[in-house]
Amino acid sequence: MKKDYLRQFSLLLLTCFLAVFLFVSNSQGAVITDSDGKDITFNAPFKRIISLYAAHTENLYELGLTDEVVGVNRGDRFFNKEIPRLSFRDDAERFIALKPDLVLIRPMLSRAYPGMVKRLQDNGITVISLQPTTVQGMFQYWRELGLLTGRENSADRMIARFKKSVADIKQKVSIIPESKRKKVYFESIHSRMKTFAQGSTAIYALETAGGINIAADAARVRNTNIAFYGKERILAKASQIDVYLAQHGRMNPVTVEDIINTPGFQVIKAVRDGQVFLIEEAIVSRPVPAIIKGIRQIYNLLYGNKAHE
Repeated sequence: MKKDYLRQFSLLLLTCFLAVFLFVSNSQGAVITDSDGKDITFNAPFKRIISLYAAHTENLYELGLTDEVVGVNRGDRFFNKEIPRLSFRDDAERFIALKPDLVLIRPMLSRAYPGMVKRLQDNGITVISLQPTTVQGMFQYWRELGLLTGRENSADRMIARFKKSVADIKQKVSIIPESKRKKVYFESIHSRMKTFAQGSTAIYALETAGGINIAADAARVRNTNIAFYGKERILAKASQIDVYLAQHGRMNPVTVEDIINTPGFQVIKAVRDGQVFLIEEAIVSRPVPAIIKGIRQIYNLLYGNKAHE
């Protein structure tokens, strides 16, 4: 009897200890540091989310969060369902009326509209700015989205699927002789003659697909994926550029004709050889799983069925 009593008493003490431990852990909450360097503490997953960046929206969808997203950026067309479209130029009351507990933005918005951020925060809405600038940062960003929404396991699976697809592509690239690897200039903004920064998602896509970045010496613009290069430096390497690749979309609404007809570009090897291509910016410039699609497209543009010749 005494042993049973002691055993029951010990179990009771253990149960009480665990209860206190869980209470303390939950009261402390989880913490992430956003892209503006701010620490955000939260005690439970967010359930009503407004996303003002297409990458956030796409990643939330990939994590299975369709019902939890109650508003998106005005230009965002990722969701097929009817959903409120918003902009930070709108009155804060439009946001407040949707009763969000989280508004996801990126640094360009927090810099441009600090008053709007404060107004939402004053109304009890958490505002978090996220935008990774490297691939490792992208994985961390996916994990943070999973943590914010209670989908950590989904985020881990998303990362695992992505890495598996990358490994499959790298296997194909590994059998292409170094001497056959294409040298590529990857344009980000034609009107300003800018490329992508080394370590950005676009250059990661290019290099994973077996391309050699001809502008690896480009200087990053602030803490972004964009890098300065300039026409003079492009033309200085004209004879080395096997392929001229340009992202195409809202950031760079360029055509192949615009590129080949640029004064002086006729000396570029890729222009002479008809090796100027466009690729949708949504699958190379955003930190989303669709980068795999971009990598495959680049691989096919560079090598196609002639990869081993």
